[in-house]
Amino acid sequence: MKLGLGLDLYRGARLEVPIDKIRRAESLGFHSVWTAEAYGSDALSPLAYIAALTSRIKLGTAVVQLAARPPATLAMHAMTIDALAGGGRVIIGVGVSGPQIVEGWYGQPWGKPNARLRDYLTIVRKVLDRKEPVSHDGPEISLPYRGPGSIGQGKPLKSILHPTPGIELWMASGGPRNTALAAELCDGWLPMGFGADGMQVHGAALRTGFAKRTDGVTLADFEIFTGISVEITDDVRAAIDAKKPLTGMYVGGMGSATHNYHREAMARRGFPEAAARIHELWLAGKKQEAIDAVPDEYIEQGNLLGSPARIRERWATSGIAESGATGLIVRCNSTAELDLAAELGGTRDELPAVGA
Repeated sequence: MKLGLGLDLYRGARLEVPIDKIRRAESLGFHSVWTAEAYGSDALSPLAYIAALTSRIKLGTAVVQLAARPPATLAMHAMTIDALAGGGRVIIGVGVSGPQIVEGWYGQPWGKPNARLRDYLTIVRKVLDRKEPVSHDGPEISLPYRGPGSIGQGKPLKSILHPTPGIELWMASGGPRNTALAAELCDGWLPMGFGADGMQVHGAALRTGFAKRTDGVTLADFEIFTGISVEITDDVRAAIDAKKPLTGMYVGGMGSATHNYHREAMARRGFPEAAARIHELWLAGKKQEAIDAVPDEYIEQGNLLGSPARIRERWATSGIAESGATGLIVRCNSTAELDLAAELGGTRDELPAVGA
């Protein structure tokens, strides 16, 4: 299984890029390193910095937000960073975020996310392919622009910069319509709520998307990266409890009553009643009760916690390796945890085992 290193730079009040950890991951054979964005630091700038200080690890976004920049601008970022990185290293994972950020932070209309994603991804692909000047007539995005305020002088253009081969376009999703769209248009998928039964839950949507492809790409050619955290600790109870406040906040408060992807992801992982209860309590202002309602089992699904021996045992019984995912984005703090993840993922079978 391919391994990626997940970075949560966007959550910090100050930006600190853990270059030593990234270099260690690269030396361990990790496939990729992944950044993200919310409403603080952006996901793309750190990749250019990381590119200058590494040599081969792929540089991914999980995710860049669709509303943050026009599709041509995202393609320009991808081409520029990939050229600086030597080529074939950039993976652009795109997601829609939620209406609170789209309308509240970016001042963009929520509109029709599925249609907007189709327009957006199609335009990015056209720019990267550089086969002809880019034009697109979509229900949400059109190039050249002909809407209100236009003076009618826009014309199709082709990138001056020739993109290096191998830039990949991935998409994050959870619901069936967007998952099908990822399978139809993208090189890879970043699922929300993908557990050991991931293909049983999402397989039909993926098959719907692949059936519409005209380039011959099948599931065998397609990347699916899910995520997990690894934490070596002597106190599993404390580790579980420490992760509940963030989970409660995301499931309960990161969205509205009608749009909350984290609540939906928890439901897809087998906890629909808990997800609904956490959301209800959070919106009622009962934040501690919402946090307390997060099931231990849900935390343990997304986290490998305990001694190295316990982590190995839980990995063996988790079903992750057999889930249909081709990769795992790992979050961890210590070098020992990074080394253990490499051992579990089999990126470096010759590594000495982390102590029991």
